[in-house]
Amino acid sequence: MFDLKVINSVLNELESDRGIPREKIVEAIEASFATAYRKEYGKKGQIVRAHFSTSSGSLNFEQVKLVVDETRVKMPDEVEAELNGEKEADPEDFRPRFNEDHHILLSDAKRIKRDALLDEEVTFPLETKSDFGRIAAQTAKQVIIQKIREAEKVSVVSEFGKREGEIVAGTVERIERGALFINLGRAVGVLSYEEQIPGERYKQGERIRAYLFAVEESPRGVFLKLSRSHPKFLAKLFEQETPEISNGIVEIKSIAREAGSRSKVGVASSDPHIDPVGSMVGQRGVRVSTVMSELGGEKIDVIEWSEDPKKFIEDALSPAKVLEVKIDSETHQAKVIVSEDQQSLAIGKGGQNVRLAAKLTGWRIDIASLAGESVASSEEEGEVSA
Repeated sequence: MFDLKVINSVLNELESDRGIPREKIVEAIEASFATAYRKEYGKKGQIVRAHFSTSSGSLNFEQVKLVVDETRVKMPDEVEAELNGEKEADPEDFRPRFNEDHHILLSDAKRIKRDALLDEEVTFPLETKSDFGRIAAQTAKQVIIQKIREAEKVSVVSEFGKREGEIVAGTVERIERGALFINLGRAVGVLSYEEQIPGERYKQGERIRAYLFAVEESPRGVFLKLSRSHPKFLAKLFEQETPEISNGIVEIKSIAREAGSRSKVGVASSDPHIDPVGSMVGQRGVRVSTVMSELGGEKIDVIEWSEDPKKFIEDALSPAKVLEVKIDSETHQAKVIVSEDQQSLAIGKGGQNVRLAAKLTGWRIDIASLAGESVASSEEEGEVSA
């Protein structure tokens, strides 16, 4: 009846290439045959189940009935009494009507199976059929496609759900309205315009790496949301380049990032003999240079994190040299005194340096000259954690 060699070959291919388990594909085949059988030979309310053997090629059908009594369903005489007005229908009674194609009474079920219980299933063999009409065959095909898509969706969610929060690599499949659609093998990731590094341009077929920050299911499929501007993309790149981070010796405490332009990274070491900044920068700056290269030349300042807010704020304003830091714990505000020749460095182009320092430390920072005159203030505060 079936070419088992071809069927098993297809099953193996779907399992290896698309990650769909054999049993899920067999379930899809069985569901499609059951749907076709019911459409061609069965009744509307019937529950038909098919059993297909990939070893022998046999195909058997059975009808399934649910064991019920008057507490589970409305019996015909009760329905008739309600229709005739002899009995008032209860609006809170949600019992379905008894359907002989769908249900079997407990008393009748016990004649077939002595230990039958309510809500159990009782099966009856059906005549085997192999000749299905065009409409039934088309319906069966649609069921198989739908079931395989569902199984593939579950497989993709399972695989990429485990990789959420990691860096993934793929090739640019297409570009639509500024968004990049990245082929990741078994799924397509979306790198929206907002999540791209400003100034970067990609072509179709080009290799790209990005941070997978969300795996979302929808009726239209699985959406893998990617980012190259996310602070954690920077953190993960350093993790790949710095063994001390993977070993847990060095920890990235906070990140302030303006993608494509400049970032500041606060790091700490649990081992007093290990220099966290040196570990991140690498010998002759090779580690930080590799990360900067991946980010299109984005400048990165690596700063040693400190529990002392004065020290941390002072270092965060690097490369500017700070004379004094005054902090107000109640307002979470810091006033930084610098000499006149350090003002432009402390503030940075367009206020970027003081703005990133504020994000990194979580303090609002005001830059003041030696004369006590306030010359700049961070526009916003708040730490962006890695």
